[in-house]
Order: sequence, then structure tokens, then C-alpha cells
Amino acid sequence: MDHKRELTSVDLAALERELGGYEGAKLDKAYLYEDDLLRLKMRDFDRGRVELLIEVGENKRAHVVDADHVPDAPGRPPNFAMMLRNRISGGELADVRQFEFDRIIEFEFDRPDASTTVVAELFGDGNVAVLDEHGEVVDCLETVRLKSRTVAPGSQYEFPSARFNPLTVDYETFLERMRQSDADVVRTLATQLNFGGLYGEELCTRAGIPYNQAIEDTDEAEFERLYEVIADLKARLRSGDLDPRVYYEYEEIEGEEIERRVDVTPIPLEEYDDVESRAFETFTEALDEYFYEVEREDTAEEIADAGVDRPDFESEIEKYERIIQQQQSAIEDFEADAEAEREKAELLYARYDLVDEILSTIQGARAQDTPWDEIEATFEEGKEQGIDAAEAVEGLDGSEGTVTLSIDDVRVTIDATMGVEKNADQLYQAAKRIEEKKEGAQAAIEDTREDLEAVERRRENWEAEDTTETQEQTEESDGVDWLSRASIPVRRQEPWYDRFRWFRTSNDFLVIGGRNADQNEELVKKYLDRGDKFFHAQAHGGPVTVLKATGPSESSRDVDIPDQDKREAATFAVAYSSVWKNGKYAGDAYMVDPDQVSKTPESGEYLEKGGFAIRGDRTYFRDLEVDVAVGISCEDWTGVLGGPRSAIEDRVATSVEIEPGQYAQNDIAKRLYREFKERFEDESFVRKVASPDLIQEFLPPGGSRMVE
Repeated sequence: MDHKRELTSVDLAALERELGGYEGAKLDKAYLYEDDLLRLKMRDFDRGRVELLIEVGENKRAHVVDADHVPDAPGRPPNFAMMLRNRISGGELADVRQFEFDRIIEFEFDRPDASTTVVAELFGDGNVAVLDEHGEVVDCLETVRLKSRTVAPGSQYEFPSARFNPLTVDYETFLERMRQSDADVVRTLATQLNFGGLYGEELCTRAGIPYNQAIEDTDEAEFERLYEVIADLKARLRSGDLDPRVYYEYEEIEGEEIERRVDVTPIPLEEYDDVESRAFETFTEALDEYFYEVEREDTAEEIADAGVDRPDFESEIEKYERIIQQQQSAIEDFEADAEAEREKAELLYARYDLVDEILSTIQGARAQDTPWDEIEATFEEGKEQGIDAAEAVEGLDGSEGTVTLSIDDVRVTIDATMGVEKNADQLYQAAKRIEEKKEGAQAAIEDTREDLEAVERRRENWEAEDTTETQEQTEESDGVDWLSRASIPVRRQEPWYDRFRWFRTSNDFLVIGGRNADQNEELVKKYLDRGDKFFHAQAHGGPVTVLKATGPSESSRDVDIPDQDKREAATFAVAYSSVWKNGKYAGDAYMVDPDQVSKTPESGEYLEKGGFAIRGDRTYFRDLEVDVAVGISCEDWTGVLGGPRSAIEDRVATSVEIEPGQYAQNDIAKRLYREFKERFEDESFVRKVASPDLIQEFLPPGGSRMVE
């Protein structure tokens, strides 16, 4: 048997009750891996840490997993994960529900300021959509625009047409549905009643009815037995009377018997009486064990197929680099959190009278045994009357004895039983504790760097001994078919200009462009040197573009820059401007020297942020085509490249030309990602170096499409 890859409708019916037991858990953080695995890290009062994984790729699942089975956090949270953190961090899991009898499960999170629902579609291509309290799509992994339904940011979420639910029908409706079919019993159960093939066979076996018996040959007693079996299944699923099983088969590979997991079910199946199984306490535990081991088996098979006997140093190095990045990010977060706590404390003192009035009002009311909800109602009345102190109160939590204030656009929760000074002191102490965590993270990062250096030394020793491997790694790019290689080593680097838009011209001159007004200012103030060239699209709304004549460690000097490289830089300035965003295919750009660029406006004029005054003659480039291609480099270093075709085609293993079109940035990035995965034999390489978020960084603003 093949591995089970997707949860069934019956599985989700069982999970609905189990996962509902985690209601009240608070979400800490959301993570997105590649483009199909979502991790929601939560805290539960009784269970502690709770890790919920939702996968919508080749495997389609949603269940709680053991902390040891959680993948390492990705280095840089993609936009989708950041959006989720902003919306539901601190929110409580309020409801878990299956949509009808479909392979759709919803997770509703509540916060005082909003309610958010995460919808996991575990069918077809798979999708995750995030909805606001009105059912409008905030964002989704995949945009869906079909005649039957639309799932797109800004639109009302539309469920698929509701499937027939066999767990909610009475006997007469069941009988009518069965008798309308012109197929045999098992096919009718599988398709018309939506049980699927496996459970269709299981129900027939339990009812003692042959699979291929025609409907017209089935008598009343047999229909009644079938309905009783379905009713029993329904009762077990609804009551939580489960007995989860993971099923195994054994294969002999090179004389060794290998255990393979083939299925996981919420109850034992008579169809699998002759298959070895293992029982689990909960269905989520069974799913966790099953999918974790299946992924390990898949990895082992990939390695065996690739014939890899060289240690995977790159993956290990990447792991430590990712950990270091996470630790650095944690240190930055600790610094920001500590500063935020201090700012809140200082804010309490700065608005001492206002805060003291609020606390005194609450404490006075509580001294007279006034209920918390009445105190909150009093503040609401005060808001209607325009009282400053009441307007500053966002909410009260009687169970915690706290009041949440919004002062000068800063949200702060304080203890309503204490005065201003003690609350401020608590915030200062919290800042101090956070800084102590920062010191621990700094020590940990040093340990991780030592581990990284040890792996790098082992790799150097291996490569020194294995001359054949060394020769393979140093062969000329013309002799390597990167697309068909089973394993491509990842060679990462983060150049200083990586946070800007950038590419290298045909003659290897670096061109960098700003992503926003702040970066435009920075490029001119810090990186525009003598000998460089300044480019800008003639249209309003474009990046400052600098063609660097020299590197950061070289002294500035005048360099003879070929016309081809200047034209490529000008093309880049046009393509990443509002010209593309407005759906145009050509535009003009100009070039000037650094001393012609000034931040000082003419008398009576005003320069907005990111804007500059240009004085003197300009060199124009007319009717430049918005020429952009995106590709993946495999030589020297590995990663995404984007820019004019003439500049990047010789630097990448493969590329795709794009033009202004109908797909939003995140959608075209996913399309390009899927296209690259199809082109490369080593799909894992594409996942590592060219995720949709990394591709998106090289895309022009506005809509795009691939050129056929």
C-alpha cells in the first residue's frame, strides 16, 4: 500500500472533538515553512506548550504534534506568518469546527480587539485562508478564482458547495439517497454519501454486504444494517469513543526488513484485520507519529535514490546558521521588548494624573463590592460623555484584576489593585528580566557559533580527503546540468546590499535600488560615491537606482562604464517603478552624476521623504522596455536573481521572463516557485534557496505574469 497522504472527512470529524479540547489555549507565535506548512505555537493552562501543525502540500493534515517533532523555526518570518502574529498573538483558541462533512477545518481565535478564523482546506491543491470577524479574507496561501467560488484577499470567503453529510441524515433521507444511485453499494457510499473508498468498503464489511452488490439488489434489511453501522460510527466520532491506530507493512530492502507506515485511522478497521497496527491514546498522537515517521521514511528514500554517501554538511551548516539567525532575532526582540516595557513605565509617570484617576475609580468601586462588569459599563458611559479617563480604558479583566489602557497610541495592561508607582516598578522589573534573557541568548549564540565552526572544519577535512568530490564541485558551470542533478549544494552568503533591490550588470557592475523612501534616502547619503551613476525613472514613484563604479572597500574613482551596463541600470529603474505598476510596457529614465543629486530644494519648493533635487544636464534613455527575468543561481553562490534578462541569463541555471499582468506579487511568486520546482530535479534545493518570499523580493511592484 502507498502512504496515506491526506486526512479524510471521517478523520476530521474525529479531530473536531479532540482539537476542541484545546479551546482556551493562547497563541504565542505563527510560523510558515516554505509555502505549505503552518505552525501555530500555543500555551494551554493544563497542558503547557501546544504545537499545532497545518500542512496543505503533498501531505494534507491538521493536528497537534509533540514538541520534539516540530521543525526548527525558519530564519525570517514570511509576510503571511507576520500577518498571523499581528492578528492572533495572545488570542485564545475559541472554536474548532469541521465544515459540514468536507475536508475543511476552521480554527477561531478571539482577542479583545478582534476575532480571526484560520481555515485549512485539506483537499485539491490545499490552501489556508485567514478571515476577519466578518468572514472577509485577510490573506491566503493560494488565491482561488473559480466560477463556483473565490478565495482572495479583500473578498468574502466562499466555502465550496456543501457536501452531503451522512452523519446528520435520518433513515428516510439515507434510504432515498442510496436508492437514487445507479452504481453498486460501495461506490454509492464512497461518492454519493462522501465516505470515500476505504470507509465505503469498511461500512460494507461491517454490515455484511458485498462491495459490488447493485443497489437494486439490496433489500430493506441490508439498508437498515448499513444505516445502523453508520449511526454507530457517528456515535463514536461525536462522543470521542475512539481507538486510534497506525498501520504498518514490511518491505525487504537489500536483505533488511524495513517497517513502513501505510495508514492511520481514528478507529480500528476490519478492512485492516490482516495488517499490523499499533494503538494510541488519542488520534492526534497517532497522526503525529504517523506523519513524522512517514516524512523520515521519505527523506531516507530520497537519499537512497540519490545515492548520497557524502555527509550533508550543507544542511547541518544551514541549520546552525538558521539557529544563529533565530538567536540574533531573539536578542533583537528582547531589546525591543525591554525598551517597550520601559517606555510603558515612563508613560505611566508622564500621564500620572490620568492613570491615577482610573486606578482610584476602580479601587473605590471594588471597595464597595461593585462587580467588574458594572465598573466597565461605567467607563463605557464615560466614553460617551467624552471623559478623558474613560476614553483611555480599553477593557477590564476581573479574573486577573487588570485594566488595559490606551494612552498616546500605546497599549498597556496594569494591575488595578496597585498604584501608579508600583505598576511602573513592575514594568521596570519586567524590562530587567527581559534583559537577563538577552544575556542568556548572547551566551547561547556563542555556543552555536562554535558548533558551526566544528561542522565547517569537518567539511574541510572531508573535502581535502575526497579529491573526486572536490573536482566535481569545482567543475565549470558549462559542464554541469544543474536542472537534472539529484543534489545541489547550498552555498549561502548575505552581501551588504542584499536588503536593497539589486542585480549585477553584464560586466559585473553592482546596481542597487531602494525599496522605499527610507532606503532611497540611505542610498544617496551612504552609498552614492564619486564615479557612480544615479538613475531614476522619468515617471513618479520609482526607486533611487545607483550603479556602483567601485566596491565598498575600494576608493572612489572615475571608471569607464560600458553603455550596455548603463542601459541595463536604466531598464532596472524603469521596470521597478510605477511604470510596471500601471501596467505599461515601456518608459523613460535618466542618468546623472553624484554631484548633481541634492537634498536641498529650490527656493519655494518642498522635497518629500525619498525625493531629491537634480541639477544640471541629464542623460536620457527613451522607450525602455520593462525587461525583467527571475532565475536561480547555482554557481559560486545559490539563490534567486532578478533583473534585466541580458544581465542575469548567464548567471542563472534557469530563468523565467515576466511582464506586467494580473497576478499580485505573492501569487506570481508562488507560480514562479512551482515552475522552478518542476524544472529542477532537486526540489529540496528550490525550497531552500527560492521560496515564494525570496522570489517576491526580486519582483517589480504591482501585478505580473509569466511570459509564455
